[in-house]
Amino acid sequence: MVFQRGISVDGMYFDIPMVSLKREAKVLDKYAEREEESGVLLRELIGVYYNFTLKVGSSKYFGETDYETFWDKMTEPVPFHEISIPIKDGNYTFTAYISSVSDEYEKILENKAVFKGFTCKFIAQRPARTP
Repeated sequence: MVFQRGISVDGMYFDIPMVSLKREAKVLDKYAEREEESGVLLRELIGVYYNFTLKVGSSKYFGETDYETFWDKMTEPVPFHEISIPIKDGNYTFTAYISSVSDEYEKILENKAVFKGFTCKFIAQRPARTP
């Protein structure tokens, strides 16, 4: 099976069975404090960071992508990765670190294993939008 909208990590394309790609827009402040007398909130924004949570289906549906190669790339001990993910009108490419990587064994056979429930988070290095 070939998936038309996989992901790329550091230029490596992965033909994966995406179950979901959850977006989160995190607004970060340089500071946020209330004026003592009036109680009015004052804040200075750094920007809006787009973070994503990727959920992937069973490794038996991984098309041309080898699951262990995918796992190794997603758990590679480097500070940041260049990530390209599918969006409505093409791809969104950004620099992020990968955190909270997990999966579980679906089936363990004599010479191989099948995995399911792969999940990871992409945490953006820079804001996608600034004031």
